[in-house]
Amino acid sequence: MTQFSDFGLKPFILQALDALKFTEPTAVQEKLIPVIMRHRDVVGQSATGSGKTHAFLLPIFNQLDPSNESVQAVITTPSRELAYQILDAAKQIAKFSPDQITIGSYVGGTDKKRQEDRLKKEQPQLIVGTPGRIWDLIKNGGLDVHTASQLVIDEADMTLDMGFLDVVDHIAASFGKDVQMMVFSATIPQKITVFLKKYMDNPVIEEIPVSSIISPTIDNWLISTKGQDKNQLIYRLLTVGEPYLVLIFANTRKRVEELTDYLRGQGLKVAMVHGGIKPRERKQIMKRIKNLDFQFVVATDLAARGIDIEGVSHVINDDIPTEDLEFFIHRVGRTGRNGMPGTSITLYSPDEEQEVEELEKMGIHFKPKAYKNHEIIDTYDRNRRATHHKKREKLDPTMIGLIKKKKKHVKPGYKRQIKMSIARKEETDRRVSQREQSRAKRKQRKQSSNRYK
Repeated sequence: MTQFSDFGLKPFILQALDALKFTEPTAVQEKLIPVIMRHRDVVGQSATGSGKTHAFLLPIFNQLDPSNESVQAVITTPSRELAYQILDAAKQIAKFSPDQITIGSYVGGTDKKRQEDRLKKEQPQLIVGTPGRIWDLIKNGGLDVHTASQLVIDEADMTLDMGFLDVVDHIAASFGKDVQMMVFSATIPQKITVFLKKYMDNPVIEEIPVSSIISPTIDNWLISTKGQDKNQLIYRLLTVGEPYLVLIFANTRKRVEELTDYLRGQGLKVAMVHGGIKPRERKQIMKRIKNLDFQFVVATDLAARGIDIEGVSHVINDDIPTEDLEFFIHRVGRTGRNGMPGTSITLYSPDEEQEVEELEKMGIHFKPKAYKNHEIIDTYDRNRRATHHKKREKLDPTMIGLIKKKKKHVKPGYKRQIKMSIARKEETDRRVSQREQSRAKRKQRKQSSNRYK
């Protein structure tokens, strides 16, 4: 069994991993860390929560030279929350280094003038940030990345979805020729493939398979909202049992605000996270969430990949993502992390049947549930009528008529009579089929004989 010590990592990195109680690498780490340490370009495609962050951070720190006071590695990520998440992980490793390693964090909504002034005095050795702010600092001459030898594009599919791929293109073009590029993503859309061909030199592509599209430790429930007030239903779900930390995802800012106001009105302590909240305030809220000041968090998909908190016990989908069904996976992936149990509850209305079916086609399996008498109970499959109807349609029309006729005149042994009738019908059909096949063969032989006369 592979251990982190097998990778040839520096002692301080192993100390940092011990402090985190990381003993064995995940699948993506086991496959890609050795490849990255051989300075190969890589594309790592793996599900959310699979350990991608340390798959690139560990080799980067192993290569960093503390005595070189120029930029050596750049990590871009599409959201501020994700940037802060990676920054925290990087700082945790850096504090074990015997020599100081400087890390620059550059995200939108922070003081750009202050950052530019500081860059005139000192260039960070490792950069973590969002594409827009990093490019602004490069373009204005403050940030010098041409000395860097490593570029990481984290969550590439989300980078594309949020319209940052062109900006990342500009950043990549600012690097020198000998740069090692690492791209990590849950999915690899076609537009990203074009970008990869432009910059990557014969990359090692690893798609890490998973036994399930979502973690097997997650109970994935589906609850119909038909005939129910959705706000009341969510409140009741939140107050069943004793959830540790619940993330509730909604599609729009307006819905997040509406639901937050309702739940606060019911006396719950609720945090709200969406793109309309000022960056400084969002950062404070995220810090308080991580400190467990809130038991309930209502958020848009912006935060789906940015909230990485130990112990999220429940995820509730107020509705199914409309922009991209892939976001469903990222929402649900906030719970059940690192082998811990979790519960995902998806609410759906009758007009969302098609979206539910699309999720099922992706390999997501739901357990049908219902809220009744102050508890969550097992219920029937929503497709039971359609399935039953299909089974009935498979019967021969003659047999359906026969069964209906027999049911009108129920006598002892009628089930046996029906079975006998079905058997006779099947035997008759078999003989008819055999006669038709014999005729076809005779006709074919006759045609062949006439052809050679």
